[in-house]
Amino acid sequence: MTLTRMVATVFLAMTAMAVPPALAQEKTLDGKPPLVVGHRGASGYLPDHTLEGYRKAIEMGADFIEPDLVATKDGVLIARHEPMLGGTTDVSAKPEFASRKRKVKVDGVDTEEWFAFDFTLAEIKTLRAIQPLKERDQSHNGKYAVPTFQEVIDLAKAESARLGRVIGVYPETKHPSLHSAVGLPLEDRLVDQIKAAGWTEKTSPVIIQSFEVANLKYLRTRTNVRLVQLVDADDVDKDGKIVLAAPYDKPYDFVITGNPKTFADLVTKEGLAEIRTYADGVGPWKPFIMAGKQEIGADGKPRDLNGDGKIDEQDRVLLPPTDLVKNAHALGLFVHTWTFRSEARRLASNFKGDPAAEYKAFYALGIDGLFSDFPDHAVKAR
Repeated sequence: MTLTRMVATVFLAMTAMAVPPALAQEKTLDGKPPLVVGHRGASGYLPDHTLEGYRKAIEMGADFIEPDLVATKDGVLIARHEPMLGGTTDVSAKPEFASRKRKVKVDGVDTEEWFAFDFTLAEIKTLRAIQPLKERDQSHNGKYAVPTFQEVIDLAKAESARLGRVIGVYPETKHPSLHSAVGLPLEDRLVDQIKAAGWTEKTSPVIIQSFEVANLKYLRTRTNVRLVQLVDADDVDKDGKIVLAAPYDKPYDFVITGNPKTFADLVTKEGLAEIRTYADGVGPWKPFIMAGKQEIGADGKPRDLNGDGKIDEQDRVLLPPTDLVKNAHALGLFVHTWTFRSEARRLASNFKGDPAAEYKAFYALGIDGLFSDFPDHAVKAR
């Protein structure tokens, strides 16, 4: 080897060593910047699923807003995280509705609650939203109404016109098997409304998501808009491995039909290939892409890495990313992952309490979009 080649080789090696791994940016499926979805609006700041929260997410730069959809007794689609109303509205403070509380099996679990499908839209409109997470600002509780899906569509269209940029809507069908069982199937109602909005093609500013499979396969026969298979799990163990436990181990329609496959099976190469037959994208819980493990001390207990006397996400160390994004992209599936939250206790130790560091780490893996409670942080980090 000549001296010149030797010097060049040493220089290139030193340069490669100097480049941080985070700069090895993978491309998104379409080569465009990843989408930021306002998760339930701007739920880090305002109560979930309110027009005010959606509007705030749009002001913060979100590309899409996400209404989770459930049905009222009179068949109107409204935006609530679940058909259960107790955690996100003031229904428990309404004596006129005390007798509506009852037990229903939700994904196989006996659940005593107030259910949206026991209320007419007029009754729903007497309720006000509350912040479900006690660590977040409670000062807006009781101020904002529960919106219909149509009101969310109208808001997105109005804000698109006002701002001169397209604001998309990313609805999720919540517990579709349960809604079908109570005689209020969601799918055709949803398709009728997006068709009326003029959204009928893959290029339309709407993406439909679900944790179940059968309803997505049915939707594929009814609309050409983009569909996303969501992928859930129960927890992550001390070693960073995904924990599957009911009711978060598999799509509930698999439970009904006796299908033995789990959510983990959906993100194998074979599972992703099956998803590609009926959906355009996959929406995995983010530990399926990159998880963290606990450091275990000599006493066999998790180490408190930041010394705050508690064991939480801040005491986990990131593991290398999986091949999920690469494998999905190879099949032509986009990847939208969830949920990003900015509280320090929710961030792995590698991020040192900085949510921007988490966003950048996932963006570097080539994800095509993400759901954030704090869309301003996601947009800024992008």
